[in-house]
Amino acid sequence: MNADSILDFMLHIDVHLNQLIANYGIWSYAILFTIVFAETGLVVAPFLPGDSLLFAAGALAASGSLDPLWLFMTLSIAAVAGNTTNYWIGAAIGPGVFRKGGSRFINERYLERTHAFYERHGGKTIVIARFLPIIRTFAPFVAGIGFMAYNRFMFYNVVAGIAWVGIFVFGGYLFGNLPAVKNHFTLVVAMIVVISLLPAVYELIRQRRSARP
Repeated sequence: MNADSILDFMLHIDVHLNQLIANYGIWSYAILFTIVFAETGLVVAPFLPGDSLLFAAGALAASGSLDPLWLFMTLSIAAVAGNTTNYWIGAAIGPGVFRKGGSRFINERYLERTHAFYERHGGKTIVIARFLPIIRTFAPFVAGIGFMAYNRFMFYNVVAGIAWVGIFVFGGYLFGNLPAVKNHFTLVVAMIVVISLLPAVYELIRQRRSARP
């Protein structure tokens, strides 16, 4: 799938989801599960739709195409399982990412600092990152690299995953079929994507400005 196909899928996600449901019926839940799991659980898949997918799926549930409770439960499990998988990938192979030919790009001291950061701020990092595209894919991976306590990680992972899915799925369920939203669905989806990216863009600009002499 090239960049144009991904962009078209994201901007016309309601049309594509309707086609998916028409073609696969009950298996649509498994496909949506896989997309959400991959977007949160595989470091190589941050480009997959998240917020917009949940909102559009919720809107289709309101029209009767999907069951809202089954959708909520299925995608909540996918979100939590994805983050958990990403955490263990980071814990298992993360430190090796910084090795090349026996030399380290990052030393043990930096890993210890990462661990200390996630022990102090890891909870709110996992929760906030869940609502930030791209960043949510890497946050659990870094938590694994930093050896954040697993029980603590899982508590915030479950809370954030359920909250994220619930807000967007039921948001789509409640508002997705309003005439103003339904008639301008592509614009609404684009706004969701842009708004969700704003905090990351702001933080990037702030960091660059603070780095200037």
